[in-house]
Amino acid sequence: MNTRKTGTGKGRTNNNTGRGSKPSSRTGKPVVKRTNIPAKQEPAADASSKPHFKPKVRKGDPLPSFNEDEIRLNKYLSNAGVCSRREADVLIQTGVVTVNGEIITELGYKIKKGDKVQYDGETINAETKRYVLLNKPKGFITTMDDPLGRKTVMRLVFNACKERIYPVGRLDRETTGLLLFTNDGDLAKKLTHPRYEATKIYHVETDKPVQSEHLELLMRGIDLEDGRIQADKAEYVKDGKSSREVGIEIHSGKNRIVRRMFEKLGYEVVKLDRVQFASLTKKDLPRGYYRHLTEQEVHFLKMTK
Repeated sequence: MNTRKTGTGKGRTNNNTGRGSKPSSRTGKPVVKRTNIPAKQEPAADASSKPHFKPKVRKGDPLPSFNEDEIRLNKYLSNAGVCSRREADVLIQTGVVTVNGEIITELGYKIKKGDKVQYDGETINAETKRYVLLNKPKGFITTMDDPLGRKTVMRLVFNACKERIYPVGRLDRETTGLLLFTNDGDLAKKLTHPRYEATKIYHVETDKPVQSEHLELLMRGIDLEDGRIQADKAEYVKDGKSSREVGIEIHSGKNRIVRRMFEKLGYEVVKLDRVQFASLTKKDLPRGYYRHLTEQEVHFLKMTK
């Protein structure tokens, strides 16, 4: 299991950001860094790699607009999950879609915010689904807000989109790595439900060398205060500095589960980094940056079993 952190690759720049450039993932999607939240930037893989530049984004800046003032009716129906855009065109032409009580058969018809859209007599509400992947730095808690005033992960993605998004699962304050945010409740439920619990891979560094028999024990299963738990895989990290570095693959989403498993065996976890969540990896996503998922990535997540 190779859980080594991936350095930044060559990225494309976006010339529409004003001063500076936004780093890009290989998919061409913007990778945005919050400059008012300090975070250590991961080094480039080699001298030829282009660095990820910090965009000129401040807390008072307007949020990027993903919702147009007007939107095509077929896109609206597609965003609502009624059907594909091509199928929506067919529905519109057959006269089963109304806007503000009027039958619309015109292809390319645009609706405005506040228009009432109905399909076959039922009102359609279409909030665009958003999927944001963050490489979480240390020092942030996974919650929507904190009464104690501690830094939350929401401060790192507050300008990702206009829609209200939520973290899927959690990472504790000192754990780094992948954290997904979305407003797609069905997908979030699927990824966190015990039956469909998504695979997670962690890079673990302990306070002392891990005995090989303990790796076998992790896979056989150990008893914790809230039940028995076992890892799918547990092995030394390839090219790791010592046997203190372990890669562990697990499905459970229980609170602090990886730390508790190692503590049960007599180890203290000094560093914990989630390097994979379901089919998503940290490739080309530096610490403290986020990006929007591609349509293909979303499709793969929805196919997760």
